[in-house]
Amino acid sequence: MPLAADFRARSAVNYRHAFHAGNFADVFKHVLLSRMLIYLTRKETPLRYIDTHAGRGHYDLAGDESERGGEWRDGIGRVAKADIPADIEALLKPWLDIARLRTGADLFEYPGSPLIARALLRPMDRLILCELHPRDEPRLEKAIGRDRSVKTFNMDGYVALNANVPPPERRGLALIDPPFEDRGEFDAMSAALLKAWRKWPTGVYALWYPLKRPTEAAAFSEGLAQAGVKRVLRLEIEVAAHKEIGPLTGCGMLVVNPPFALEAEARLILPWMTDLLARDAAAKWRVDWVAGE
Repeated sequence: MPLAADFRARSAVNYRHAFHAGNFADVFKHVLLSRMLIYLTRKETPLRYIDTHAGRGHYDLAGDESERGGEWRDGIGRVAKADIPADIEALLKPWLDIARLRTGADLFEYPGSPLIARALLRPMDRLILCELHPRDEPRLEKAIGRDRSVKTFNMDGYVALNANVPPPERRGLALIDPPFEDRGEFDAMSAALLKAWRKWPTGVYALWYPLKRPTEAAAFSEGLAQAGVKRVLRLEIEVAAHKEIGPLTGCGMLVVNPPFALEAEARLILPWMTDLLARDAAAKWRVDWVAGE
């Protein structure tokens, strides 16, 4: 089956991240991603970054999709105008610089995870970027440009993850960030993680998920622990009272083998982020361990 047809067959909804780029979930995800990559690059040895659902790389905030959604205004739009405490700004600065949120200029575009990773990684590191959407993968390749350290693939991210672990570098991070178009996405993500983890148990895995159905998210977390996955840190943010119907109000990230400093940094960043991005008094954050050593 051609890739475009395969994509349509597997997608219950024609998800395009451009409608949501720069929203609160992107702020949450990209700040945490940047902190992990910064920590991992402190060692002199090379590493590999794998992005299973990379999207198009960067997003036009003045474009029709972003303007129709407008979600970035309550995400990076708020961050750009915020008076950030010095201790938190020191942690956010690499991401702020990449997103150009401290230049005083108007916001016209926003970098996705591939461009954030490329900006933070070193020439000796390698990036594997996967995007299945037939219109977004060419845009991803164009956004990345000529770079020998980066390979883009128009293929299923879960298949690519299994094919690329363990990496030759032996060190690295895999960001698993599916669009959650199908009700079975938690099961698919869990199966992919377990398959990869058994081949590469020392890798860092960051698994993003929405909090549309909290019981499913909790079952997903507990399922990984019951399967024997060790060192699983859970990070979550909710910016408003939970609603299963309507716009997303919460999301989370499970991090397997989190970098040493991540828990402490998240306990500093997430309370501030929650207060900044809150839409009502029900906003809250969470940092806990699903599984220890």
